[in-house]
Amino acid sequence: MAQDEGTNSGMRRVRRRGLAHEAADRIRESIFDGRVAPGSPLREVELAVSLDVSRGSVREGLAILEREGLVRSEWHRGARVIDLNPRDVDEVYTVRAALERLAAAGAAARMTPHHLAALDSLVQAMGRALEGDADGLTLLALDLAFHDRVFAIAGNGRLTDAWHGVRSQVRLIQLIRIERDQAHYRDLLVGEHHELVRLMSRGPSEELARAAEEHVDSARRALVHLVGPSPEGM
Repeated sequence: MAQDEGTNSGMRRVRRRGLAHEAADRIRESIFDGRVAPGSPLREVELAVSLDVSRGSVREGLAILEREGLVRSEWHRGARVIDLNPRDVDEVYTVRAALERLAAAGAAARMTPHHLAALDSLVQAMGRALEGDADGLTLLALDLAFHDRVFAIAGNGRLTDAWHGVRSQVRLIQLIRIERDQAHYRDLLVGEHHELVRLMSRGPSEELARAAEEHVDSARRALVHLVGPSPEGM
């Protein structure tokens, strides 16, 4: 991911003034595309000028991102993009594994031919993207779209809310994966998702639950090593 010296420069300005969600969208976009690196400070004054909005809108936008887990605020120190370490990855992906297990079971219980076709279409799109040598961001977008669809099919609003609570962190962590270990990610992408569709088509089962959990847990194990040495006491 491209490093930013903490200046928050280069962001696209919001098109309408005073909208906290648009400010959050632009800051999030800058985090995801690497213009604002993990650990970078997010200064309200600079952001307000860069985005052409009020400091109040920036403050509200940062609060949105804090609820998503992308930003941390400290008293008298302001806001920063989260600085990912092995503990962060372990915590986020442990939660994600539990959510994916529940979502897969819930989706399998409500699966229809239409739902299966939609999921299979996404897996086929992954395969075409790989054949066309698509970049990692394209593959990641399809990956997240698949999991978004599984949660939607499961039809549990609170479960979907919990997924949205970690989704932005998952995306940021996955960006590290495609930057540092993309070959391994590409090798597993189609096969693992195809297997999840196959198992969901057969209805809820312990085999499906284990597969959904292991799909995430295997990524967790790889990512813990990718982000660097473990903090003392982990």
